[in-house]
Amino acid sequence: MLTSTDFSGLFNQRFLNNFFPIPASSPLILGLKTPNFELPDVTHDQQVKLNDYREEKPVILAFTRIFTEKQYCPLCYPHILELNQRYEAFTQRGIEILMITSTDVSQSKQVVKDLNIQFPLLSNPTCSVFRKYGVGQALGAPLPAEFVLDEEGVLQYKHLFSFLSPNANVEELLSVVSSDD
Repeated sequence: MLTSTDFSGLFNQRFLNNFFPIPASSPLILGLKTPNFELPDVTHDQQVKLNDYREEKPVILAFTRIFTEKQYCPLCYPHILELNQRYEAFTQRGIEILMITSTDVSQSKQVVKDLNIQFPLLSNPTCSVFRKYGVGQALGAPLPAEFVLDEEGVLQYKHLFSFLSPNANVEELLSVVSSDD
């Protein structure tokens, strides 16, 4: 699971492409639709298109930092665990969580297995969706961020990384979506 000395797989092209800091400055505007994307869901071994959720249910896009299948961001790891633990609270309200990681499919499958991930974990090793959503990057990986979309795909809430608040509060995410009902 978590080790502090195994850095195998960390230094790769993705790491180099995301090494230099770019601040989180998402151009996406509240009240407007967000860009569509298609990524592999390694939890359920299928392709996921964001547009498939439009007209169906609200979605939380949770961008996270996982460096390798053995190296997690210390600020994101507890957030991943809490979202996974509270996943049923979201699904009972008709909300889907789509977590997006920059790890490749093989690494992501190990993360799903090790953490018993229930929600869709989407693999985006090229970081194209991270860049499309303007979440920023630093030290080898994109920064975390959360976007709440209503059932029409309209952006209702966004939380971008800061050192004071690296990830959105899970209760706040639940209340944002619940207030849209």
